[in-house]
Parts: sequence; C-alpha cells; structure tokens
Amino acid sequence: MKLITASSYIRFLQSLDSLDRMGLDRKLDATEGRLLDQIALDCADGRELLVGDLLKLHEVGSQATLHGRIKNLATLGYIKLVEVRGDKRKKLVVPTAKSSKRYEILSSLMIKAVQN
Repeated sequence: MKLITASSYIRFLQSLDSLDRMGLDRKLDATEGRLLDQIALDCADGRELLVGDLLKLHEVGSQATLHGRIKNLATLGYIKLVEVRGDKRKKLVVPTAKSSKRYEILSSLMIKAVQN
C-alpha cells in the first residue's frame, strides 16, 4: 500500500486536526462548515444573504437540517440573524468577528503548510 506523502494539503489537514483536538471550541460538522463557507463567500462578494437563501442549498442538506445548523452557528457566535426591516419573516445572515477570526486562523494554517 502506497503511503500518502506529506503534501501541503496533508500538512494543512494535520494542522486542522491539531486545532480541533485543542478543544478551543466545538468542532463544526461538515454541514455547519459548508454553510459558514457559503456565508463567507457571499459576504466577500458583497452579497446580502437571507436564511431562506441558505435553505435552498439542497445539496448540503434538507431544509430542517440546514435550519438547525444555522441556529447552531448563531448559538456558537459565528453568525448573527438580523430581522429585515419591514418584513419580520426574513432574517439576514451576518458573519461575526468570531467567523472572521476562524478564517484568519485557517489562512495562517494554510500558509504555514505551504511554506514547510
């Protein structure tokens, strides 16, 4: 059996694993991570994102699953849900400073993995 060499990406994954084991915060599951990534991408592109937009990501999970994970992200402090003025049924999804910090840490881990 051929072993996978320690490529930059493998070193990055090892760093992520170490970070998760440090237990600084509950590890996000795959669905939460995917949702947070989508929120970050939309924010980086200057697009406003509603909860309803995230619930349309059927390839990520069912509406019930997505709704639960969105609530988890808000409870964990990665996002804020802000009522849209004039329509209390709609909630705008806004990334928080904690979310930004997460991506700063991931970026630094990626840079370190590539430099080694």
